[in-house]
Amino acid sequence: MEFDTLDVTVTDGIATIRLANDPVNAIDQRMRRELAEAVDVLREDRVQVGVFAGGDEVFSVGADVALFEAAQEWTTAEFRENSRILGGAFDAIETIEKPVLAAINGTCVGGGLELALACDVRIAAPDSKLGFPEHNIGLIPGLGGCSRFVHLVGPGTAKDLIFSGDLIDGDRAREIRLVERVADDPEAAARSYAEDLRDRPPQAVGLAKRVVNAARDADTRTAGTLESLAQSTLLKTDDHREGITAFREDRDPEFTGE
Repeated sequence: MEFDTLDVTVTDGIATIRLANDPVNAIDQRMRRELAEAVDVLREDRVQVGVFAGGDEVFSVGADVALFEAAQEWTTAEFRENSRILGGAFDAIETIEKPVLAAINGTCVGGGLELALACDVRIAAPDSKLGFPEHNIGLIPGLGGCSRFVHLVGPGTAKDLIFSGDLIDGDRAREIRLVERVADDPEAAARSYAEDLRDRPPQAVGLAKRVVNAARDADTRTAGTLESLAQSTLLKTDDHREGITAFREDRDPEFTGE
C-alpha cells in the first residue's frame, strides 16, 4: 500500500505506523481513510506487534479544524458516516488480537490522543503534552475521548480534564494512568517492548488482550468465564507445549503461534 499521510513499515514482525502529515499531523479526511487502510497492514500474518508514532515535536493535534468547517455543510447522517471511518479504525486497533503500542512525543491532543487511547499500551515522553481541548471549538472528544478515557482515569479525572481542556505532561499522565510508561525516547522504548512481545506466544498475548478488554465491560462472573474459556483454548496449543518443554529443558522457548 502507498500512503500520503502515513509512513508504514514492517520489519521483523513489527509494523510501525508513523503519522506523517506535516506540519502537525492533523487528522484530515485523507489520514482518516489511510488510518483505516493501515489497520489492514496490522492484520497481515507477517505482523505480530504494531507501533503508532508521530514526529519529534508532535504526535498529532487531532482533527484538522478545516474538517469541522467543511462539516458545517454536512447533514448529521453524513457526519456520522465520516466519523465511522476513523471510529472503525480505532475500534479495530483496540480489538485486533495483536498488541499495539503508542509512542508519544510532543503534542498529543484531541483525535491524536483518541488514537493513542485505542492502543493497548501508551509510552510517553516526560515533556509530552496530552489532553482534550475540544471545548475551544464547542465540541467534546467524540471518538473515545470520553468513553475510553473514563475507563483509564475514572469519571472525576476524565470530566476534569475534558471540562478544563488542560494539557498535562507525560509524568502527570502516568500518575493518572492515562499512559502506562514514561521514557525519554518513547519510540526506542516502544521498539524494545515490541521486540520482547514479538517473542511471546501470539495466541496467548492476543487472547489476553481480548479477555482484558471484555472484562472491562463485563461483570466479574462473566469476565471469569471468558478467562477460563480462553485458558482452555490455550492449553491445547503447540506454544503451550513448547513453553513447558523449554521450561523443563532450561532453555528459551521458540513460539510459532500454533
